[in-house]
Amino acid sequence: MIKVFYDLETTGTDWRKHSIHQIAGCVEVDDVVVEWFDIKTQPHPKARIEPEALNVCHVTLDQIAGYQPMGDAYKQLIDMLSKYINKFDNKDKAYLVGFNNRGFDDFFLRKWFEHNQDQFIGSWFWNNTLDVLVLATEYLVDRRIDMPSFKLKRVAKTVGLYVDEGRLHDALYDIELTRSVYRIVTGRDIGI
Repeated sequence: MIKVFYDLETTGTDWRKHSIHQIAGCVEVDDVVVEWFDIKTQPHPKARIEPEALNVCHVTLDQIAGYQPMGDAYKQLIDMLSKYINKFDNKDKAYLVGFNNRGFDDFFLRKWFEHNQDQFIGSWFWNNTLDVLVLATEYLVDRRIDMPSFKLKRVAKTVGLYVDEGRLHDALYDIELTRSVYRIVTGRDIGI
C-alpha cells in the first residue's frame, strides 16, 4: 500500500484565488518511508498573495518569486510519483494523508494539478484521502474537552510529541509531525 503524506503552504486560505508555494512530504510503501520531498514553487501567476499568509510561513514575496516555476515543480512531483505509481493502472494509486487535508490541502492540490493542465489527479491518488485530524478525533475524544484547539500543534503535544514551535508552518516540518501523530493514533507507535 502506498501513502503520500503531504502538507502545503499557500498564499492564502481560498483555493479558488490563492495558490501553493510549498508542497512537502514523504512517500510510504507498506509503512516504510521510501522518499522525502520538499518542493518550492512559484505560485500561479494570477494567484492573490496575502502578506499575512506569507508571514505565517516565515517567507517573503521575494523568496517565493525566486522559487522554481510552477510547471517545473509539477514535473518534479510527477517524476517522483512515477517511481511508485503507474498512473495508467486504475488499481495502482496512493492514499493522500495530511492534517485537515480533506478541508483544505486536497482542494489546493487538485487546483494546482488543473493549473498544470492535468485533469487526472485521480490517476495518482484514491479519492478517499486519509485525514489525520479526523483520525485523531476518535483517539482524543475523551481529552478533547481539555484542549483549547484541535490544530496540529495542540494535537501533537496532546499525544506526547515534542513540537518545535519555531519550525511550524514549514510544510516539511508539519508533515513530519502529522506522520508522527498518524502513527500514534493508528496504533503503529505508542503515544501518551
